[in-house]
Formats: sequence, C-alpha cells, structure tokens
Amino acid sequence: MVEIKAPQFPESIADGEVATWHVQVGESVHRDQVLVDIETDKVVLEVVAPADGKLTAIHKQEGETVLAEELLGEFEAGEIADAAPAGGEPAAAETVPAETSEASDETIASPAARKMAEENRLDVTHIEGTGKGGRVTKEDVLKAVAEAQGQVKHPVETAGASASPPRQSAVEPQGDRIERRVPMTRLRASIARRLVEAQQTAAMLTTFNEIDMQAIMDLRSRYKDDFAKVHNGTRLGFMSFFIRASVEALKRFPSVNASIDGSDIVYHGYQDIGVAVGSPRGLVVPVIRDADSLTLAELEDQVREYGEKAQEGKLGIDDMTGGTFTVSNGGVFGSLLSTPILNPPQTGILGMHKIQERPMAINGEVVIRPMMYVALSYDHRLIDGQEAVRFLVTIKDFLEEPAKILLDI
Repeated sequence: MVEIKAPQFPESIADGEVATWHVQVGESVHRDQVLVDIETDKVVLEVVAPADGKLTAIHKQEGETVLAEELLGEFEAGEIADAAPAGGEPAAAETVPAETSEASDETIASPAARKMAEENRLDVTHIEGTGKGGRVTKEDVLKAVAEAQGQVKHPVETAGASASPPRQSAVEPQGDRIERRVPMTRLRASIARRLVEAQQTAAMLTTFNEIDMQAIMDLRSRYKDDFAKVHNGTRLGFMSFFIRASVEALKRFPSVNASIDGSDIVYHGYQDIGVAVGSPRGLVVPVIRDADSLTLAELEDQVREYGEKAQEGKLGIDDMTGGTFTVSNGGVFGSLLSTPILNPPQTGILGMHKIQERPMAINGEVVIRPMMYVALSYDHRLIDGQEAVRFLVTIKDFLEEPAKILLDI
C-alpha cells in the first residue's frame, strides 16, 4: 500500500484545498495519471499516480483543507486489466442489476458534483454526465442548474415535456427573482484579499496619457509576414512592444522598478515583467524573467505560452513568483479606460486599452488616428507625481517612435 500525500508547498503557501478528485476508490489508473487537484492561493497543484494500480482509499474529501505532505488517500500498485479476456466472464461490476444501483451515486458523480446537486436540490441521477464513463461533473450540475432556472423562467416552454421527470428547481422560485449561492474558490478569495490589501496599504494614484499607435501598426503591417517566417510562425503583436518600452523606461526611472519592504526601499537591477492574464479560475500574473535580454519574438512566445498555460491551469508557483513591474492589457476585452490596481510589493502597473480611431490635431490639421489610452497606477509613497508622468511619457515616446528603442535614445 502506498500513501498518497499532498505536495510540499512553497514558503509563501501555508495550506491548500482539495479541489477535485479525478479518480474514485477502486478505479484503476496508469502511472502519472492525475489523481487529485490541490488548489492553493496561487496555483492548482496536481498529485499523480506513482505507478499503475488503483486507488483504495480517500482520506481528504473535496473542499477539505490540507497541509503540506498530509495524507490524501491510499494507493495499491499493480497491473491494470484494460479489457476483459476474450470469451471470459464479464467483470463483476458489469453484472450488477440496475435495480441495486440506487445507492451508487458515488459511482456516477464526483463528490463535488453530488454536493453541489444536493445544495441546489437536484437529483443527480437525472443529470446527464459528460465525464469519463458518463460520470456527472460539477460542470454538468451547473448546466443543470441553468436549465432548471430556465424552466422556472419559461414555464410555457416546458409544459408539454411532462413525459420525463422534471428536474428539481435550483432554488425556491419567487417570480423571476432567482438566486444561486456557490462558495468562492480559494484562488478568487486570495485575489480579492490582495486587491483590498493593495488599496489599503499603498498610496495608490493613477496618471493617464494617450498613444498614437500608427507607427506600431504600420511596422506590424509591413513586417508581420517576414517576422513570422523568420521566427517559426511567431506573430508580432502589441504586447512585446509595450514590454520592451516599459523595460527601457524602467531603466531611466528605477524608482518605478523598486519595491517597499517595511521601512526599506529595494531597487532591482533587473526587469522582471509581470503580465496579467485571465484564466478560468481568475486573474493571474506570470512573470517574464530578465525581459531586457529577450527579443520581441521571445517576448511574444512567452506571453503566448503563459496565456495557454493559464487557460489549462498549468501555471506553476515559479511562473508567478517575483516581478518588478506589471503590464495589464484590458484592451483585448474592449476596455477604453481603466485604473489598474497595484500588484504588491510592486510600485507600478501599466494599463493598456483598446485602440480606437479618433480625430486628432496634427500640424494644424484634423486627422483620424488610431489612439490608445494608457494608465499608470503607482505608489505615491515612493514615486512622485512628476516622476510617474515622465515615466508614462517616456513609454509614449518609445511607442510613437519605435526606432528610439533600437537607437537607445
């Protein structure tokens, strides 16, 4: 018998929470197959099977808190029979009559799905499962809840569907005023706490400017095909230009690249740029290390890689540790203007927004130009207003004349 234990957490993480068991007791698994997800304040950690075999016991159920190296379950190593021998007897599980499976909710639904179904007063046996072997997942329950709400809102549409047993309502209906209560995930709670702490502990202020994006857009249009051909298909985007401009501006204004540690100021002699990325579990900020030493193509590759890992929930602690400055692009969602919140202990964050054509006065004439509002939120305890304004103007100058970055002027 092998003990399945929680992984060793980094120093900054005290404990975790059992998010999802992917395997149930008695189920056979292959080596390195994911058994359970442990959600922490920053990332989701996977615990995998140490060998071929089967799970024999679960000691920590979904939703329970676990400490580093705490016992999660028990595992028995052994060979896996992928299929029944030809001409042999069917497996015992296949001969169980349907009438005796009333108490087999555990085999058709994960514990989290069953718990959510109970909270919403839904019969799990009436929910179609999309998981392995037809298992009902949390997503299936959420879908059923949404459908149940739809049935309450539109009773006429379901009046003729009495042939099949109706699903129970997710909540007690009171007219069209329907509510659904779900627990906040550990990561979302951590994000909320850090955002509140940032506003309570820092003297946060935001300054704004606007950037004429015509030069960058012309550069991309002219060289995007050659760029992709030379760099193995890497697309030339806007984020690499903003990261490069931020790095050059940070060299000229080291206070924006610094952090406050108690009563000390820590000046960083490197530029590790955090890139705010949306994920299904919430906003995360992976860090591009030594951004000063990377080419535009390498920056684009890292941004794309982090975006993919965030969507798949594969970001690790090392990916999000550190960072001296952050760039957040709300423009991809259509944001025209916003005030980004600091990512402590950093003292500056740059907010990008959508590009919109606007009439601008240039050389005494009104012309239509692609403009972007940019925002710099900064900690006024360390950065003076004039320094913040000059920092943002420097970024503006670099982006409106990209040749300045190459010429280092």
